[in-house]
Amino acid sequence: MESIWDSLKNVNVNDHTEKKGNFTYLSWTWAWAFIKDKYPAAQYQILPDTTYPDGTMEVRMEVTIEGLSHTMWLYVMDFKNKAVPHPNAQQINTTRMRCLVKCLAMFGLGHYIYAGESIPNEEQDVKVVNKPW
Repeated sequence: MESIWDSLKNVNVNDHTEKKGNFTYLSWTWAWAFIKDKYPAAQYQILPDTTYPDGTMEVRMEVTIEGLSHTMWLYVMDFKNKAVPHPNAQQINTTRMRCLVKCLAMFGLGHYIYAGESIPNEEQDVKVVNKPW
């Protein structure tokens, strides 16, 4: 039986990313739809936020796929990736969805983006997925 990591690590997500400044972001809507197509019972949970004394905030997300859970965290940031003191609801929501994608990378989906690479290892088979959404 193929592990979750093995089934997701070589998925080429490049057609579903956006560049903002020097950073590449994977669309959370595409990432979650892909996961749900492959693992229909997958779930995510928004964990309690942490607010620091300077008013900045960190969100946490947990994803469970086939009984395996990973938790990730991400601070609320502006367009320059600087921590935002006293973030508004839109900034918090955006960060939560980015944190969801970061958590999915812990399972293998789009992990290479966080490593600063543009595509998965070329020596391995790359699964290119083009869904209409």
